[in-house]
Formats: sequence, structure tokens, C-alpha cells
Amino acid sequence: MPAKNEDLHGNAPDKSSIALLLIDVINDFEFEEGDLLLDNALPAAENIASLKKRAKQAGIPVIYVNDNYGKWQSDFLKLVTHAVSEGVRGKPFVEQLLPEEDDYFVVKPKHSGFYSTVLDTLLDYFGAETLIIAGLAGNSCVLFTSNDAYMRDFYLHVPSDCVASNHTEDNETALHIIRNVLKADTRPQSALHFTVKDGKVTIE
Repeated sequence: MPAKNEDLHGNAPDKSSIALLLIDVINDFEFEEGDLLLDNALPAAENIASLKKRAKQAGIPVIYVNDNYGKWQSDFLKLVTHAVSEGVRGKPFVEQLLPEEDDYFVVKPKHSGFYSTVLDTLLDYFGAETLIIAGLAGNSCVLFTSNDAYMRDFYLHVPSDCVASNHTEDNETALHIIRNVLKADTRPQSALHFTVKDGKVTIE
């Protein structure tokens, strides 16, 4: 039986069995060890940007799932404006991953993108069964979001070259868990090939 409001009151027009989640990529890196995370994140930014571009070309919706950094009176656009301000450490990273008008935004209060957010509802209206998860940090918010996605029976792709953590060894440990415990495909993003047939996207 179709949902009562199939388009989420006009705000979620996309229908897709696959969705791309970008975790905490709108980030000022202005925190302890932020410089370490930025050093590891900058090489991943180009890969994430390529993944996003290819996903959108295939008709896969992109959802920015971002921490509110304790700023409860802020909103997503204010977070973007702050992150690309002059003198902000994260500007060169964020400028490569700026949101577009047709992207979606979910602001989260804790590590998992599912905790106390509307992400479940949005994915339900999409009809999503598979999630591609990329972003920061691999051993924290990416891992927690991937875990909660696995608990909800989503198929998972977490490209290893689209995830970064403060320390390389922590990132590798997180990817090991994501790959071996959460059964995710962690091939690099360039190895993920999107095929569109009869309006349906598949990943090969």
C-alpha cells in the first residue's frame, strides 16, 4: 500500500533504492586534533567529490548528514557559511564538497546519523535499500552511522578512500570493523560502477 504522503509533502521527490550519505563533510576542523584530521581528510575530499558527482549523474540522491557542533540555534546553511569563511581551517576541504540545491540535509546531535534525526523517515520515502556512506570521521560518526544502518538491514558501501580519521591506524581499524562485522563493501569509490536500467540504479 503506498504511503499516505508519497512525496513527503513535496520535500522528498526522489525515489531511489540507493542513497549517498555524506557524514560531517561540512566541517571547520577547529577542534583538538582538527589539524590531524584535516591532513588525512584533504586527500579524501577529491574522492568524495568524484563519488558524489557520479552518484548524482546516476540519479542517486545525496544527503548531507552533519553534526550541529552544539549550535542548536544554527541551521545547515549557517554551518556551510561558517566553514568556508576566511581563516577557518576546514575551508579548503569544504570548498570541494559544497552542497547543491537538490541535495538533502539532516542535522544530527550525536555520532550516528540516525540518532534523533529524520534520516529514517527520509530514507523510507526514497525507498532506499542500499546506502553509500562517506565522510568523517571513520572511527567515529561514519562507524556509528554504518552500525545503525546495518542494524536496519541496509546494504552498505563505505569506500575506503572516501573516509578519514585523525589517525590512519584508527581509520584502518574502523574500516576493518565496517567490512568484516557490518558486511560493507569497502572498495575504493572508483571501483563502484553505477548502472542505470529501466530507471533503476545498481552498483557493480
